[in-house]
Amino acid sequence: MKDKLKFLGMVLFIIFFSLPSIAQDRIVTGRVFMLDSIPLINVNIKVQSTKDVFKSDTTGRFSVRANSEDKIFFSAKGFFSEKVKLDNKIKTIVVNLKLKSGVKNREYAVGYGYVSDKNKLNAISSLNNKEQDFSMYTDLKELIRGRFAGVHIENGEVIVRGIQSINCTNAALIVIDGQIFDSNILNTFSPSDIKSINIIKDGGAAIYGSRGANGVVIIETKTGKDN
Repeated sequence: MKDKLKFLGMVLFIIFFSLPSIAQDRIVTGRVFMLDSIPLINVNIKVQSTKDVFKSDTTGRFSVRANSEDKIFFSAKGFFSEKVKLDNKIKTIVVNLKLKSGVKNREYAVGYGYVSDKNKLNAISSLNNKEQDFSMYTDLKELIRGRFAGVHIENGEVIVRGIQSINCTNAALIVIDGQIFDSNILNTFSPSDIKSINIIKDGGAAIYGSRGANGVVIIETKTGKDN
């Protein structure tokens, strides 16, 4: 009987001390972007359980070791930080960091090597409800017209790059929570529903092909799914 108890104790001892390593034996991969298309380099990626810090590579990719219920934190100077809570189903993560407004933060993004293409970054204008009270505007079009230099509203359409054609539309492409709409969709949202607005004038708009030729207005709502 004593031998059985001793054997059982040894088994429990081995299981107890091997659980952390078993739970930790998991590789999570992913990529870090801004605006779904511009990879972010050298972003700090911290695993909560181990305190290990990793960096995204030149294509925004990363690989970390974490347990099944870990939390992973993403941070870069000049950007809003993000947190991802893991579960047993998550194996790949795609994170979009939002650039804080202001010239200084753009300088950080380039100076710290997060963005390799300065021209793409300069073609983007950003606005986030953490820095601006959107509820002070009566409608979404007024918000866009009032806060983005060089952007105006004409016949209900958002004009980002000026009048490029007399016969064809000059309206910017509207992307809300990853879905493409025409400008009329803006009438259905209140400024208080909006989390962030990013306007791409050129460069990064190439991901949308010919549809992004007149610029792209990317809107994330407060009810939209966060990455």
